[in-house]
Amino acid sequence: MQTLLIAIGSLVAYLIAYHTYGRWLSRKIFKLDPANKAPSIEFEDGSDYVPTSKGVVFGHHFTSIAGTGPIVGPALAVIWGWLPALLWVLFGSIFIGAVHDFGSLIISMRNKGQTVGDISGRVLAPRTRILFLSILFMALTIVLAIFGLVIANVFRMFPASIFPCLVQIPIAVAIGLWLHRKGISLLLPSILALGVMYLSVAFGDWGFLHAFNSTLAEWPIVAWVVVLLLYSYAASVLPVWTLLQPRDYINSLQLLSALGLVVVGLVVAALFGFGSGGEKVALEIVAPVARVGENAPPGAPWIFPFLFITIACGAVSGFHCLVSSGTSSKQLKCETDAQFVGYGSMLTEGFLAVLVILACVAGIGLGVPEMLDGKATGETLTGVAAYDSKYGSWQASGGLAATVGAFVSGSGNFIQALGLSAAFATALMGVFVASFAATTLDSACRLQRYVTQELGAAIGFKPLRNKHIATIFAITIAGVIAVMPGAGADFEIENLGKGGLVLWPLFGATNQLLGGLAFLVILFWMWRRKLPIWFVAIPAAFMLVLPAIAMVAQLFAGDAAWLTGKTPNYLLATIGLVTLALEAWILVEAAKAWPKAKGVLESAD
Repeated sequence: MQTLLIAIGSLVAYLIAYHTYGRWLSRKIFKLDPANKAPSIEFEDGSDYVPTSKGVVFGHHFTSIAGTGPIVGPALAVIWGWLPALLWVLFGSIFIGAVHDFGSLIISMRNKGQTVGDISGRVLAPRTRILFLSILFMALTIVLAIFGLVIANVFRMFPASIFPCLVQIPIAVAIGLWLHRKGISLLLPSILALGVMYLSVAFGDWGFLHAFNSTLAEWPIVAWVVVLLLYSYAASVLPVWTLLQPRDYINSLQLLSALGLVVVGLVVAALFGFGSGGEKVALEIVAPVARVGENAPPGAPWIFPFLFITIACGAVSGFHCLVSSGTSSKQLKCETDAQFVGYGSMLTEGFLAVLVILACVAGIGLGVPEMLDGKATGETLTGVAAYDSKYGSWQASGGLAATVGAFVSGSGNFIQALGLSAAFATALMGVFVASFAATTLDSACRLQRYVTQELGAAIGFKPLRNKHIATIFAITIAGVIAVMPGAGADFEIENLGKGGLVLWPLFGATNQLLGGLAFLVILFWMWRRKLPIWFVAIPAAFMLVLPAIAMVAQLFAGDAAWLTGKTPNYLLATIGLVTLALEAWILVEAAKAWPKAKGVLESAD
């Protein structure tokens, strides 16, 4: 019953936050006005600036910001116990993450739909524009370099998810063309798309499709990386309404409905137990409340500050400022829709993270296969033994397979509590994870195109302002990194495509630092307008200091330190030091500009 109370309590907390704190921000602070002309209408071009209903933009925004972050992060962080992870997700998403996303969306809509990086040059200081855009480019390069590998690995773990994920592309294009040309209601195409996608999950591994899925699952990682980057190129340069927007929208329908199934299954398991016939397994939290001090998990880094960079999406993530100010701000057709999309999407992601936590600390207790040397023994572990099998040590719980596996097992148990088959539950959760990752990949590519174009304008290099050249430049750099073998691996076909793993350790702290810098831009924008700033200043300080502490710890603390450890990693150390130097430079520029900025509006651009 404790699990059910946490789920219900979290949902109620998010609803209250949306209708109180979110409404206060919307009406009293940002003063959203439907009379203000949105960039999508003022600069409508049929490609990037496209006026769109808030329901469709919500679908794009939610699936783009979520990705695998609110799954992998919380699924790993529960190794420190369920309570620290839950508290950070609840309070972080309401008071930090949602404010960050909402604020980034608003200042972008009031600055022609520009990214926060571009805006920083006016509201902080001219030099910060290139500094900020450089950090954005680096963070997005890591995302593009790693997410092809993520999707390929998910396909290998759950082959039955391949066809359902691929079929989403033609469905999305058909829906986009239908809505764009006909101007019809969303209801009918939404129902048809959702029905076809669930049929593809139910029957997408039958007959010849099983052979199809099995064949693609055996593709080398590098082949998937290349194919997915080429797909991302197309999604980046095509008009937003043809592929990116409708695919994210139909994905959101499937993903939100799947979340609904997980919630209903959780309720059923909590009230009636799990299993058919015989003695049923009770749903209860099998993880410790907290594992700190002497009880800390073996090999795990300090809970502070690493909890706050392990769980990013689901609490607060710097990547979200790019979606808010990169794509969503160019699509909303009415300024008052921003609360629903900016604040509401983050709370929805927070609730997803809560469900992930519950799946990993309670759902897996209903039963997971016992594994020995990576192979199932045929036995089933339940209760505390199931949790210990996944979270016995940091090494055992780390990695995509372990974290995604814990979520899929736990959430799959919730769905099975409804009487649905294990095969369907596993396929649906596999599609769930892969679809989130794919929407992040194609959105990141489009965002990288915007950042590259803005960098081209900032440095006066005109070719980079062309969308095709900018996109090719972006995916080429990411692709060269991605197709390389992992650290220390030989140049063999099976090892290629894992190069993004080399830079991935940088992403946690860099991503959260990006959130702090976005808060800094929001803070200056409000300071110049003499608006209240305390609710932005506190999160800004938190998100600027904590990632820096984490980066310093990664550089200098312990045997695995990048710079002073037993086996130094000079590539990561160099990039980490440069990142800290860029942050320090931006903060110096901000400190110099702060006394002169109050009440002085920035020049229009």
